[in-house]
Amino acid sequence: MPVSEKRMTVPEFRRRKKGDVPLVVLTAYDISSALAAEAAGVDALLVGDSLGNVILGYESTLSVTVEEMIHHGRAVGRVRRRALLVLDMPWMSYHVSPEDALRNAARLVRETGADAVKLEGGAKRVAAIRAILDAEIPVMGHLGLTPQSVLPMGGYKVQGRGEEEARAMIANARALAEAGVFSMVLEGVPAELARRITEAIDVPTIGIGAGPHCDGQVLVYHDLLGLLPQEPPKFVRRYAEQHAQQTEAIRRWAADVRDGTFPADKECYH
Repeated sequence: MPVSEKRMTVPEFRRRKKGDVPLVVLTAYDISSALAAEAAGVDALLVGDSLGNVILGYESTLSVTVEEMIHHGRAVGRVRRRALLVLDMPWMSYHVSPEDALRNAARLVRETGADAVKLEGGAKRVAAIRAILDAEIPVMGHLGLTPQSVLPMGGYKVQGRGEEEARAMIANARALAEAGVFSMVLEGVPAELARRITEAIDVPTIGIGAGPHCDGQVLVYHDLLGLLPQEPPKFVRRYAEQHAQQTEAIRRWAADVRDGTFPADKECYH
């Protein structure tokens, strides 16, 4: 379908609940990823704290700081023209108090030009969410496999397989929706549970490893394009193998340098 030139807003994003065309969200961390995603027509760019894993080389997202989120958010914000721009609130930026959460959310928006922030967790995050919303900053929620909870979860594991756990997640989704989030990510949950949550709340759900019944889908830029050599999660469909392509291009250039064929005369100034 043709790419709309109209700027995506939070109210328009929210109105796409149960729309005919699912919402498309992609992570972005710099101008090259943002420009490519916007040119492809995504509805929203998420500057995710996944940058810790795919950009900064951390073992988890727990090492990502507010300053690092702002650094990458600024880069994306400078070239964003049409897509909604959402920034992750990193670990411990909203856990201490509602006042601290508001202060950090305001920095993320003011210093990057973001339209909204995203934070992880269920009902226990409602106080922080309401404080941020009271300052007129839209909030996206995140339930299921929440990477900032990797330590108590004991690793990156699918959440909500049992009925009791599923009911608790549905209750948390309702609590977030009632608190006022404009949408929420569902990560690493069974497809049937994602369907139940999607039907139980009146805001869009954005799935990642949550099956086809959500109101939209999100993937990590590097997973989608195969930019890193490791095997992607089960829920990823790769549309390119750019790590291998880049490695081969660099190998060819290095060979040309070593055998003296680069630079050629046409690549020199006279």
